[in-house]
Amino acid sequence: MSTLPSHSAVAAGDDQIAHEIAHDQGSLKRTLKLRHLVFIGLAYMAPLAVFDMFGIVADVTHGHVPLAYLVVMVAVLFTAFSYSRMVRFFPVAGSAYTYAKEAINAHLGFLVGWAATLDYLLLPMINAILSAIYMGAVFPEVPFWVWVLLTVGICTALNLVGVKLAAKMNVLLVSIQLVVAVVFVVLAVANIVNGANGASFTIRPFISSDVQAAAITAGAAILALSFLGFDAVSTLAEEAERPTKDIPRAIFIIIAVAGAFFVSVTYVMQTLFPDVSQLGDIVGASPEIARYIGGAAFQAIFVGGYMMAVLGCGITQQMSAARLLYAMGRDGALPRRLFGSVNPNTGVPVWNVLLVAAIALTAVFVDLDQAASMINFGAFIAFIFVNLSVIFMFFRFMKRHTTGTWLGYVLVPAVGVAINLGLWFSLDRISMIIGGIWLAIGLLYLIVKTRCFRANAPDLTGPMNVGMSE
Repeated sequence: MSTLPSHSAVAAGDDQIAHEIAHDQGSLKRTLKLRHLVFIGLAYMAPLAVFDMFGIVADVTHGHVPLAYLVVMVAVLFTAFSYSRMVRFFPVAGSAYTYAKEAINAHLGFLVGWAATLDYLLLPMINAILSAIYMGAVFPEVPFWVWVLLTVGICTALNLVGVKLAAKMNVLLVSIQLVVAVVFVVLAVANIVNGANGASFTIRPFISSDVQAAAITAGAAILALSFLGFDAVSTLAEEAERPTKDIPRAIFIIIAVAGAFFVSVTYVMQTLFPDVSQLGDIVGASPEIARYIGGAAFQAIFVGGYMMAVLGCGITQQMSAARLLYAMGRDGALPRRLFGSVNPNTGVPVWNVLLVAAIALTAVFVDLDQAASMINFGAFIAFIFVNLSVIFMFFRFMKRHTTGTWLGYVLVPAVGVAINLGLWFSLDRISMIIGGIWLAIGLLYLIVKTRCFRANAPDLTGPMNVGMSE
C-alpha cells in the first residue's frame, strides 16, 4: 500500500497532486469543471425519477414520501461527508473501491468494488427498461426492443465521442427536466389552492399520528437510489480539473439541490393525493397525477420530459460504470489489457463503454422488478465502507488526534456506518439473496486470483509518497 499525502497539503487545495499521478496505461483527460460535475451528478440521479418511485413509496410509507426523503437525505449527507474526506486524499477514479482498498485492505477493497460494480453495471439496463415502458405506453405498436436499442445506442454514441460532450448534453437534458418538474409543481399547487380532491396544505406528509418507523425506513431504503449521483461524481476525479476542490463541492451541491427538489415535488404530490390507492395504478401514479392536474396535453409534455431524463441518466450511468471498470482494470483487479486502457484520441475507455452497453441490451430479456431488486445491495455496501475508510484513515495514518479530528474522522463516519447498515438490513429478501450471490462470485474470483490470499492483491496507483501531518 502506498503512503498518503499530508492532510494539510490537501486542505490547502493542492490539486497538483492529482495532475502528477501517472498511469502505465495512459490517463483520462482533465476537462470537467465544477458545473459539469454538478450537472453530471444531477443527470445521473435523473430529477424526474422522483416520479417513478412516488406511487410505490407512498404506498409503503402510508402517505409520507417527503419524510422518507428527509430520512435518506440525512443518511446520504453523513456518507457524502466521508466521500468528501476521501476524495481529497485519493483524487483518482474508483470511488468506494479505491478508498476501501487503500485505507483498509486490498482484498477487502476488491470485494467492495465488486459489490459496487453490480449497481453501476445494471443501472443502464434498468434505464433502458424504463425507456421502453414509457415509450411503449405512448407508441404501443412499436416493439419493446426497438426502444431499448435506441436508448442504449444514443447513450453509447455520446459516451464514445468523449466525456465533455456528454457533460454538455447533460446540462441541456437536466435543464429540460427541471422545467417540466417546475411546471408540474406549479400546476399541483394551483390544484391544491383550488381545493382539488379536497386537498389543503398541511404537515401530514411529514408527520402524523399513523407514522411507522419501520415503514419510513423501508421507504428510505428504496429512495436511496435517488441520491446515487453524488457517488457517480466521485468516479470522475481523474477527469476533473480541480478534483480535491471541486469533487467535494459538487457532492454537497448535488445533495442539497436534489434533496430540496425531491422533498418539494413529493410534498405537493402527497398533499394532493394522500392516499395513492385512489389512483388506478400505483406504479404509474405520476402520469395519472400529471393528467389530473394539467390534462392530456401536459401529460404528453410530462412523458416527453421523462424521456429527457432517460437520456441524461443513461449517458451518465454508462459513463460511470465504464470508468469504474477502467479503475479496476488499470490497477490489475480485472485484466489490465482489456479494462485498463483508454483511446488516446478521446481519452475514453472504449471497451468498457461497449461492455456496459452490451449488458444494458439485456433489458430486452429482463423485467424491471428483477433488475431493480439487485441495485440497493451494492450501493449500501459501498456507502458503509466509504465511512469505514475514513475511520481507518484516522487510526492508521493520522498522527495528530485532536477533538476536531475525532469528530470528523470517527464520530461522523461511525454514524454514517450505523445508518447505512440499518437501511441495508431493510432491503427485501430477493435483493439480499441476489446481492449475496454476486458477492460470493467476487470472493471466489479473488481467491483463485490470489491463490487463497497467498498472493498480494493488485496494487493501486496511489497518491504521492509523503507522510500525513495530522
